[in-house]
Amino acid sequence: MSDPSKCAATIGEKELLNDFLMSQKQMTASYNTYAGECVNPQLRNTFLNILDEEHKIQSDIFSDMQAKGWYQVEPAEQQKIWQTKQKLAQG
Repeated sequence: MSDPSKCAATIGEKELLNDFLMSQKQMTASYNTYAGECVNPQLRNTFLNILDEEHKIQSDIFSDMQAKGWYQVEPAEQQKIWQTKQKLAQG
């Protein structure tokens, strides 16, 4: 569809936000790779700055979706948290 206003009329807010969130996840993964494999320190810092901004955008979208009840996260059981902490501490 070439007219964005028509697209927005046929796609609900929940679907748009979900699409935005998925896009942010892909972008942050890419910028993370670029920053981690960058040889030039100045360029690496630029990628890290962009990555930070993209994480903020992703967090805002996630928070908005969660506030509307569109992205629910199951709380972890305390026992599983403890087990994971122990496992990571062991190396």
